[in-house]
Amino acid sequence: MNTASASVIREDAELIVGELRHQLSALNGSTLLVTGASGFLCSHFLEAIAVFNETARPGCRVLGVDNFKTGLPERLAWVAGRRDMELRPCDVSIGFEPGEPVDFIIHGAGIASPPVYRQFPLETIDVNVNGARHMLELLRRRGRGMLLLSSSEIYGDPDAAHIPTAEDFRGYVSSTGPRACYDESKRLGETLAMTYHRLYGAPVKIIRPFNVYGPGQRLDDGRIIPSLMSAAYHRKPIVLYSDGRATRSFCYVRDAIRGMLLALLSSLDGEAFNVGNDEEISIGDLARIAASLDGPPPLDVRFETSAEADYLSDNPQRRCPDLTRLRKLANWEPQVKVREGLARTLKSYREGARA
Repeated sequence: MNTASASVIREDAELIVGELRHQLSALNGSTLLVTGASGFLCSHFLEAIAVFNETARPGCRVLGVDNFKTGLPERLAWVAGRRDMELRPCDVSIGFEPGEPVDFIIHGAGIASPPVYRQFPLETIDVNVNGARHMLELLRRRGRGMLLLSSSEIYGDPDAAHIPTAEDFRGYVSSTGPRACYDESKRLGETLAMTYHRLYGAPVKIIRPFNVYGPGQRLDDGRIIPSLMSAAYHRKPIVLYSDGRATRSFCYVRDAIRGMLLALLSSLDGEAFNVGNDEEISIGDLARIAASLDGPPPLDVRFETSAEADYLSDNPQRRCPDLTRLRKLANWEPQVKVREGLARTLKSYREGARA
């Protein structure tokens, strides 16, 4: 069961548009290209623009592309028949020509799940590097703005002196480990973006999401919160393949999309922005919150060792963003606490199963 409730996602989109309607007016009359359109983050962009278009005149045309390697086609079934949105199957790592002027680009195509990118390392590199290059070429020719979705993984495993981690931290990343296909290709994607900005003045912004979660993630994604939601949904014990001491800062998707849209529509070209929530929590405590969402009694939380040898290789012990730069954009703040976000996420799957 991978389907999330449309009502929870719709409510989040309405809240985003209600808060950012003034900024979103810059999209009126434009065409927005979204790569990886059926993926977790980018499908939320489409939901928000759909709500915006209900009252905006003339609104924003959206061209979404995806090869559906990891995205769920059914996630965008609601787009069928809409005059303001078009979906095209495409692998942007080998190029894409829209055949029409494109004003804004959100390059979100990619493989972000560790089990999946370890299975498809070359494809992961291709979309993060070649896909980014193709989109930057398109931006250089005709675009007004681009958002490159990078990753907090580019920081690697920061030392305590750099937590919370600011955008000027250069990273501590292995170029040869099992996660390198993702981490290092995201870093090179950023290098390409900054090179195009310096050479051609390309109006690109870089986004580094910190553990964004929420309705619409695949329950078989392999990352921690989908795994917790799957256990909670099926009322099964929660199994952690670690000691649970590592900490993360989890950001509910509504907060992340708000921040990313503000960055896209800002004038701060050639800048990188952390997007996340600086509420740091251990994986063990996160699991205990998830276990108690439907309680009492809470689900069992078990600590075991993964059969996958590389499961914890190069896995950072702490990850927490410095959000100073994004906070300066229109007083942005993360609003949703972890317990509320997890509860909304689980609710979305329960309602989706009844739909």
